[in-house]
Amino acid sequence: MAATRMTQSPFLGWRHPFAEMHRLARQMDQMADAMIGRPEMRWLSSKVFPAINITEDKDNYYVRAELPGIKSDDIELESTGRKLAISGERKIRSEGESAKYHRKEREEGKFSRVIHMPGEVNADSVNAKLVNGVLTITIAKSEAAKPRQIAIE
Repeated sequence: MAATRMTQSPFLGWRHPFAEMHRLARQMDQMADAMIGRPEMRWLSSKVFPAINITEDKDNYYVRAELPGIKSDDIELESTGRKLAISGERKIRSEGESAKYHRKEREEGKFSRVIHMPGEVNADSVNAKLVNGVLTITIAKSEAAKPRQIAIE
């Protein structure tokens, strides 16, 4: 009674019980791939880019953004108040006009991401490094955001 058991449907004949579902799923994938190729349907494939992690220690916040294949010259950073903006452009080498794509998930173009920091920051003390496609931004906490030891009288 494993999944290999066949069933008879009055409309489909002898088939695997999930064969029709697999066929429909393949057709839906093909339709989605075709629609995403059209400019007005690009929102279907949109993802949050770049993916980020935010951590902190006693003195700093750390933002790590995945930016594979992007050069530091193509990235802009701006810090205002509690916001950090990462923007730039991802350029992908053209495969040529004769290339036939079977799947295209890597998009090129401009991107922008605004990150709201969890606390007050010192905008004058921001450092950034891009190593192996990971942008690490170190932002010093403002004195108001740092924990203070309070003496008890």
